[in-house]
Amino acid sequence: EIMGFTKNNILQQAATAMLAQANMAPQSVLQLLG
Repeated sequence: EIMGFTKNNILQQAATAMLAQANMAPQSVLQLLG
């Protein structure tokens, strides 16, 4: 059960990091165009 929880936690962190990068990318582009 602990392994399953750890796996889900890692997947959740990875998804959160991907979303954060996806949110940061447009801001970087806008700053470059700025």
